[in-house]
Amino acid sequence: MPDQIRAKIVITSRQDGDETVQELTGEVFARGDTAYIRYEEPERGPKGGTTRTMVKISGGTLKIMRHGEVESEQNFQVGRKLPGFYRSPFTTFNLSTHTRSLESRLDGAFGHIAWEYDLYVYDELSGHFAISLHIQEDISR
Repeated sequence: MPDQIRAKIVITSRQDGDETVQELTGEVFARGDTAYIRYEEPERGPKGGTTRTMVKISGGTLKIMRHGEVESEQNFQVGRKLPGFYRSPFTTFNLSTHTRSLESRLDGAFGHIAWEYDLYVYDELSGHFAISLHIQEDISR
């Protein structure tokens, strides 16, 4: 695997007027025109644990893969409705995303990514989301 660099990642998620901000640490690397951002999300709930998340961005596409207590995959490309899935110990369902916008300003794997999408669960609209990731090198160690 290419050299990984520690990174600070700030994730801002907006849905229906509610905003959530998470500050996490992770690793980033670039391979050709593709950037990879990897981090762990703490699980909410009685079991605790973590979910490992990998974000892959290349050209005009973005893919998010989660592994751990939650398993999911989401794909984003402007103007397209793309399939995905969600699995947890409690439920499993197919989902799809219709991406309204996707903006990437990266220098290698560092910079800013923002996208807006409609989330469909079993082809029923579940909500509209606006997500942004700000990725910078972690020089704290």
